[in-house]
Amino acid sequence: MKPLFCSPTLTLLALFGCASAGLSAQTSSISPSFSFGGSSAAPPAGTISNPSPAPFSRFAFSGGIGAMGVNMQGAVNVNRYFNIRGIGNYFSYTVSNLTINKSGGSNGITVGGNFNFATAGASLDIYPFPNHGFRLSPGALFYNQNRATATGVAAPGTSFTFGSQTYYSDSVNPVNITARLGLNTRQRAFSMTTGWGNLIPRNGGHWSFPFEFGAVFTGAPTLALNPTGFACQTQVDATINGPSCVNMATDPTAQANIAAQVAKYQKDLNVVPVYPIISFGVGYNFRLR
Repeated sequence: MKPLFCSPTLTLLALFGCASAGLSAQTSSISPSFSFGGSSAAPPAGTISNPSPAPFSRFAFSGGIGAMGVNMQGAVNVNRYFNIRGIGNYFSYTVSNLTINKSGGSNGITVGGNFNFATAGASLDIYPFPNHGFRLSPGALFYNQNRATATGVAAPGTSFTFGSQTYYSDSVNPVNITARLGLNTRQRAFSMTTGWGNLIPRNGGHWSFPFEFGAVFTGAPTLALNPTGFACQTQVDATINGPSCVNMATDPTAQANIAAQVAKYQKDLNVVPVYPIISFGVGYNFRLR
């Protein structure tokens, strides 16, 4: 019987085992260095891929457009899940040839109008999935000067309706009207939006393209109509300043009809107690420290 250590078969197995152990030791000491798209597929041990920036270490600003006009925003990161964002909006636009108080066979009154929007607020942006752009943003509007105004003169003989009464603008002292639509029943209002796009991307990028939609709970718009001058109940009286012509600013019946017309419009406005928010912009962020 041959000694065990002299067996050729066992000798070959021992040599293969030693070689395999040596190869395993060498490969285990080398970190893989495969890459795809310019980034390491397996970063060295002890490192974190795309670490979030330190709290309050980055500031972002953006510009865009939305339902409240041109907007400017600034944001700072609080931690991995939260940003604090400030928002300002401004818009002014003038239109002409608007017709109001047209009913039945009446002509209505042609006016020119101005839309003026100026708001400022802040929100807390919550990112439940920090590596993605989805967010929820409760906030508050603490400055609101959104409104629309319109003024016009009813040409002599022009017909218009207040309440259930049709009037004709007097030829001697025609009707002037001022209308005001307020979009700021609550000067300080809660807002809630959602959207996509982090102004301070957690992967360290500098550019972003945020989009959001939601609403600010301003309360229903308010409306005021203030006509002056004389109006008549018949077209004949309007041409000669006849007996049915009254001062629209002081006559009790005319004032009651104006109030009825405003109440009718207000009822329609009451179904919209919020102002919509929708905006899109481009942002850039940089390091503070």
